[in-house]
Amino acid sequence: MNIDQERLATTFTHLCQTDSPSRREGKIAAVLKNIFSDLAPDHFFEDDSAAITGSESGNLFFRFTGTTHQEPLFFNCHMDTVQPGVGVRVRREGDIFTSIGDTILGSDDKSGIAALIEALQVIRENNLPFRPVEIVLTTCEEIGLLGAKALNPEHILAKTGYSLDSSGFGRVITGAPASNRLQVTIGGVASHAGLHPEWGINAITLAGKALAQIACGRIDDQSTVNLGTIHGGTASNIVPEKVVIHGEVRSHSQHRLEELTSEIEAIFTTTVKNWRDPSGQAKGVPSLDFTSELDFPLMLLDREDQVIIEAEQAAQAVDLELTFERAGGGSDANIFNGYGLQTAIIATGMTHVHSTNEQVSLQDMVALTRLIIALMTR
Repeated sequence: MNIDQERLATTFTHLCQTDSPSRREGKIAAVLKNIFSDLAPDHFFEDDSAAITGSESGNLFFRFTGTTHQEPLFFNCHMDTVQPGVGVRVRREGDIFTSIGDTILGSDDKSGIAALIEALQVIRENNLPFRPVEIVLTTCEEIGLLGAKALNPEHILAKTGYSLDSSGFGRVITGAPASNRLQVTIGGVASHAGLHPEWGINAITLAGKALAQIACGRIDDQSTVNLGTIHGGTASNIVPEKVVIHGEVRSHSQHRLEELTSEIEAIFTTTVKNWRDPSGQAKGVPSLDFTSELDFPLMLLDREDQVIIEAEQAAQAVDLELTFERAGGGSDANIFNGYGLQTAIIATGMTHVHSTNEQVSLQDMVALTRLIIALMTR
């Protein structure tokens, strides 16, 4: 397999320098439509997810029939980037790519997309037999996996696949936690803090009493809790009548996820219920609205699963050593596994992601391309 390293570098640079912050993927979608159309997919379409996500583009699907009778396989990357991601200019020093320093680079996730494009170009140029392949490029991954959530899984024919989207290299992510998104609203009673403080109920004070009882951070080897934002009050001379808290619970155990969420709800409920009016003059009673919504489902693969076995075999074919790990974050792969599509995550070589120090090595992208080709042609 002769990987055209400079072509890969040029493709990657072009993708990175095409702005695509979340919900503004229109430009990168247009570029990718042109690139993939030159690779002659047998079927292409853009779904209608933009009406749900608010993106300039829907998710993109490119299907290649292949020349063998093996089971189809899909590959997933996301098109969007985090901010600051407008006006990206790529600096290359040897085989290392960075931005010029005032934006992110965009290797998350354009390193994966560039490797996919190069793999298909190599297969086509060398007339290599390959299995049916589907490419699924999503929008709005960085702001809550919105494109994957709005996707119709019936659009994907393959039952197994890989998300090319993780930092480091030679890593395959086999497990990622489920996450509940929390919103807690505590209602108090507003009053003038200087004239009639007894009439009010301080929602911030109630929130503080509850928060002091809730463990945050790493709870155990499977679970984390974070209460990340709190908003309340209107002025220093008004007893605050409302506080809104947003947080999350993550766990590699579905049972533990539900248990921790219930414990947090119970603490807020008990705190509000146990409120007592010290003066007997308060103009009401406090209230609580606690909502928990599944943000993304559990991802849990076994070493005996087909998608893991095929990754190991492909890596052996190109003399690449892989490690198999659990991760703490969510990705499109969580959503695909939730759809019943067995999906592992393959690292692309990117490092220091979501920062202006982000970088990736050309040699890692070359090795990733070889692995993809092996998966497509094994």
